[in-house]
Amino acid sequence: MTERGNFGSKLGIVLATAGSAVGLGNIWRFPYMTGQNGGAAFLLMYVACILLLGVPGMISEFIVGRNAQTNAARAYDKLSKGHPWKLVGHLGILTSTIILGFYAVVAGWCLQYLFASISGQLQGDAQYVQQYFVDFSSSAWKPVVCGLLFILITHLIVVRGVQHGIEKASKLLMPILLILLIVLVVASCMLPGAVEGIKFLLKPDFSKLSSDVMLEALGQAFFSLSLGTACLCTYASYFSRDTNLLNSAGQIALLDSLIALLAGLLIFPAAAAVGISADSGPSLIFITLPNVFQQAFGSLPVVGYVVSIMFYALLVFAALTSTISMHEIGTAFFTEEFHMPRKYAAWVLTIVASVLCLLCSWSVGAFDIKVLGLSLMDFCDQLTANFMLPLGGMLACLYVGWYIPRQVVHDEFTNYGQLNQNFYRIYLFAVRYVCPVCIMLVFLHQLGIL
Repeated sequence: MTERGNFGSKLGIVLATAGSAVGLGNIWRFPYMTGQNGGAAFLLMYVACILLLGVPGMISEFIVGRNAQTNAARAYDKLSKGHPWKLVGHLGILTSTIILGFYAVVAGWCLQYLFASISGQLQGDAQYVQQYFVDFSSSAWKPVVCGLLFILITHLIVVRGVQHGIEKASKLLMPILLILLIVLVVASCMLPGAVEGIKFLLKPDFSKLSSDVMLEALGQAFFSLSLGTACLCTYASYFSRDTNLLNSAGQIALLDSLIALLAGLLIFPAAAAVGISADSGPSLIFITLPNVFQQAFGSLPVVGYVVSIMFYALLVFAALTSTISMHEIGTAFFTEEFHMPRKYAAWVLTIVASVLCLLCSWSVGAFDIKVLGLSLMDFCDQLTANFMLPLGGMLACLYVGWYIPRQVVHDEFTNYGQLNQNFYRIYLFAVRYVCPVCIMLVFLHQLGIL
């Protein structure tokens, strides 16, 4: 079997791993979740949850991956020596594959909207824009082609390997994503009336805080950082032995939170400028925002045209950084467990994800494919978000916190005593007690028990 790849630089580690976390959840889900849960109060809770749950959770998956230096399934098997804990890795791989299949559908919609923005097809009144989305999403072949094209683009990057594919793409995509986001934020915040949107995001109203808001913030932090998908474990297997896991987790959490904040500063001021609510849920980026751009820049149609193109390009880049990481999880598994060359292993993942993408796209469009009363796409979404991700994240924390020998955890956290050990005990307490309890609360909340 060929030698495993590794990231070539510390910057590559941060950008690639942050790219796995940064996606439509930051730029689409975070703003409407913030809008539905009190604005700045939700933002403060979100940041607190990133520190409370996100950083310790990331470090735990980093420890497993870097120690084992192999794919997620074998990593848990190697450290558990045949114990059923090895199934945690398999669960993460299955979860990421399912997510890749239905995530590619939405990513394909973003790709189509980028093409539509460039060709000027999104120019029209609110009814036209809404009908455009209905016609496109219900087509038997247009959304399928876009979704499959997105998976193919992802495949062409992953098949080139860790340094020449994933790391190079991340070093290109993440800076472009940040630049586009900052330009759009500046344009949005300069609109007349935008100040109300800025206040909503940055001026806390603590009367909005409730147990539901706290649990929603905890869930958003959990899903935003890709905890429970085996992504962080897989990427950590490519880390060098001198990588500072605590610093890397902190930098990734900071970058992920910054992008979520910038997304809020893009959407809330623009929505406030035209008097449109930014809490409209899944329809926000495909129905509400095209109207926002047209109304906000109505006196400068060329500016509105450019802003629309930049926004959907931003969504495409954000989605691509996530699909790359989800594809790599399964590619690494098939490469190492079945001794396949990377190019064949990548094709296995591409074919599986493409079939699932096809069925999920049809289930919300041309055909009525249902599971337990839900469209296949909604079923896959709820299955992974409400069950598989929380379960995988909680098991990973319990595994590192209670099963792995303390010496292994200590050595990986401190790079065999070379790094400052002041935070080790805090981390160990968090991963043994705080993280499992918090994730269990998220799990129960998703089930409607809390």
